[in-house]
Amino acid sequence: MLKSVSRAVQLAARLSFSRSFWSLSSSGAASGSRPRLLTATRALPTLSCGCGSLHTEGDKAFAEFLTDEIKEEKKIQKNKSLPKMSGGWELELNGTEAKLIRSLSGEKVTITFNVNNSIPPQLEEDPEHAQKSPEDEPEIVSTPNFVVEVTKPGVKSSLVFDCHFPEDETGHGEGEEESDIFAIREVSFQPEGDVEWKETSYTLNTDSLDWALYDHLMDFLADRGVDNTFADELTELSTALEHQEYIKFLEDLSTFVKCK
Repeated sequence: MLKSVSRAVQLAARLSFSRSFWSLSSSGAASGSRPRLLTATRALPTLSCGCGSLHTEGDKAFAEFLTDEIKEEKKIQKNKSLPKMSGGWELELNGTEAKLIRSLSGEKVTITFNVNNSIPPQLEEDPEHAQKSPEDEPEIVSTPNFVVEVTKPGVKSSLVFDCHFPEDETGHGEGEEESDIFAIREVSFQPEGDVEWKETSYTLNTDSLDWALYDHLMDFLADRGVDNTFADELTELSTALEHQEYIKFLEDLSTFVKCK
């Protein structure tokens, strides 16, 4: 008998708790809607917009920052239009990818590079000397990897050079002995016009290459207009293109955030 009374008391307590829990989120079955438990009522701060997208105070501050950033970047932009390459190179653009094409005595030389990830990382400095005036800030220069493809008439394969700018050879000052400001990383024969580098073709890595052979390869490129003068102009073109694409990205980002 005592056990039955105890069970009845426990059951009544559970039913009472369930109803009180239910009442926190609904007026019960009479409301005509499905009951929900502890529904959140706090709304996100939003701004009305005809586009139907979410807009917050953070978005507004972000858009204002981007507007100022775009103005500053345009103010320091050196080249409003892309600089010309000497030597008769024709420029073809596809977004961030650029091609320079030149014909020389029946041969076709094609240079391909992409400005994405072409800005070398800035080295961290001592915090005590971290603050600099705008005049002392290092100039941002784009130094992309580039591929040189040399095609001869009647030959199915092209001789392809994978080149890059070593970090310690991006320029030389007055009075210094001129050295190569770019280097060959790999050389291979590839099917003409193929976009992807075929791993099944033998690739010559220059890390352990005889210096006499390496010098001849560099002379081969220089005879076709790919020398230090070309490399200097390439970095100037790439820097202008990278900055142009960066400003365009900021403008697209601003439009996306503002939803206009």
